[in-house]
Amino acid sequence: MAQVVFDQLACDSPTAKVFLLVLLPLLLLFVLLRCFFTTGAARSSRGRKSLPPSPPALPLIGHVHLVGALPHVSLRALVERHGVDGLLMLRLGVVPTLVASSARAAQAVLRTHDQVFSSRPRSVCGDVLLYGPSDIAMAPYGEQWRLAKKLSTTHLLSAKKVQSYRTARKEEVELVINKIIHGAAATRTVVDMSELLSKFTNDIVCRAVAGRSFRVEGRDRVFRELIDEGAALVTGFNLENFYPALAKAAGGVLVSPARRKAEKLRDTWDMLLDKLIDEHASEIAAAATRVEDAGGSDHEEYDFIHVLLSVQHEYGLTRESIKGILEDMFAAGTDTTYLILEFAMAELMLHQDIMAKLQDEVRSTRLCQEAISEDSLSRMTYLKAVIKETLRLHPPAPLLIPHLSLEDCDVVDNFKVPAGTTVLVNVWAIGRDPRTWDNAEEFMPERFIHDGEIGGVDFKGKDFQYLPFGSGRRMCPGMNFALATIEIMLANLVYHFDWELPKGAEKIDMSEVFGLTARRKEKLLLVPIARGTVCPSNG
Repeated sequence: MAQVVFDQLACDSPTAKVFLLVLLPLLLLFVLLRCFFTTGAARSSRGRKSLPPSPPALPLIGHVHLVGALPHVSLRALVERHGVDGLLMLRLGVVPTLVASSARAAQAVLRTHDQVFSSRPRSVCGDVLLYGPSDIAMAPYGEQWRLAKKLSTTHLLSAKKVQSYRTARKEEVELVINKIIHGAAATRTVVDMSELLSKFTNDIVCRAVAGRSFRVEGRDRVFRELIDEGAALVTGFNLENFYPALAKAAGGVLVSPARRKAEKLRDTWDMLLDKLIDEHASEIAAAATRVEDAGGSDHEEYDFIHVLLSVQHEYGLTRESIKGILEDMFAAGTDTTYLILEFAMAELMLHQDIMAKLQDEVRSTRLCQEAISEDSLSRMTYLKAVIKETLRLHPPAPLLIPHLSLEDCDVVDNFKVPAGTTVLVNVWAIGRDPRTWDNAEEFMPERFIHDGEIGGVDFKGKDFQYLPFGSGRRMCPGMNFALATIEIMLANLVYHFDWELPKGAEKIDMSEVFGLTARRKEKLLLVPIARGTVCPSNG
């Protein structure tokens, strides 16, 4: 991680590197003095109050050197070695950072003191990319965030709205299955499942948000690139978040490479989102003209962009705030769903006995059908258990999105957490805690099945040993949307096809890379073998 920080300081220009070598010592002195006086003031105000335990720190960088390329993994090891009750205090650069790595610690942060920890730390790149930020995921706690969440949950992500996208899910699943049947399955060639699942989830999200898919125009590929590059910039593990003063010092020259990249990405988002907004504004105007000419009322079902434009003046939404909300929906909706599907397929390939058991369940339906319908899903207990187990081992955001304490707070065992502390909830470590889970590192869907029914802990944020979508005010609002998409796609993939590894491949590499989400390092490449229509006998 220390190398990552240095890499962000350096840029391609030799002149810039010389400039950095001259300026860096001065800026480090500035940061050191600032840290010294800030720490002194904090000590005076807190007196002898006890902070959570902390490992020895280095000058200037604090504990940055202890955080590896996979922060959720290295933070678990640090908490196990130095923490108490799953709590550990770190200093990343000059930023105090609390790590919550147990169910008890997570409950203290996400439920007991939910409002205190309900905000988000600000970042230069996040503000640039997310228009302020004016989205749901990264916006600080306040009226803007409450409005964005209300609009999104009411008009896009509620259970009723998710059910209304049923036809879109059915059509998109059919497109994927037919593409595999008439392509790779017919010739026994390799399918890039990572790309296929990413495009599928992007199309589902685009149909819900914008009323159309973008595969024909090629915009789905642009969205994927924007999401991947943006996630690396807004993650909390970068230079400008470790040293916020550098964003202002010397005109922000030391973070300007990252900022310039963020601005370039935002320009591309602007181009895509402005076009969508303008197209929808024209459609609204045309519909209003038709209604006026007909002397009637408009009963047309609008997509989410239509809704935002229709309430723009009522809620005082700026064009920038609309774009921030839309970017959040496109990015979060696509990334979370596709990653869970990809990890589920990877785990099934690693555990052929579990794959066979799931296929037996999915193919044992008494209906002779060309595809699994959503009506059949309620009876598929093992399918739901496979998805829950995938989420336990591979939560899309292993550290959730960082929280920020708004005031001083007493947490577990009366440890004090000062205002302005960044908080990382390590749900990846909590889901693998051997004190809670038997055979915690093993993929065992059966752990969620009791008396033949799905049961045990749930992912709705009330069971703190299992928090793949978080909990409390900042819990992921897209959970229902994601699960509905994952269930129907995974069921059809294992219903229609048997799957093999490509020739010469011995095992799937489960190595990860970290951004806001943790994704597989290597693409998931599989060979499908079509099963045709499955019609079990009645005898």
